[in-house]
Amino acid sequence: MKKRSNAPIFWALFGGGGMLSALTGPALIFITGLAIPLGLLPHDMMSYPRMLTFAQNIIGKLVILAVIILFLWHAAHRIFKSLHDVGIHPSPASKMACYGTAFICSVLAIYAVLVVGF
Repeated sequence: MKKRSNAPIFWALFGGGGMLSALTGPALIFITGLAIPLGLLPHDMMSYPRMLTFAQNIIGKLVILAVIILFLWHAAHRIFKSLHDVGIHPSPASKMACYGTAFICSVLAIYAVLVVGF
């Protein structure tokens, strides 16, 4: 009997995170790092009450979680696959460190978004 691999799960999270970071990452950097500080967009666009309202909406919560969690898993998979390039051969410990960190941070992100309330 052939042992089933869990690699497709990690590759799917990696691919989803890569796609999301390629599509939304530059826009997030532009809006939060350039457009608002330089006055290209209104300063109240990212005000605390507006962002709190966004984070309390169920759609906002899902968007925030998708961005955070998929970015985390994309980074974890990229770091794990890059360990070989720096001379660290993949082992169960390195796999646990990379993916375990992504899992713990994902759980913390879910907790933080739920604490904001509805």
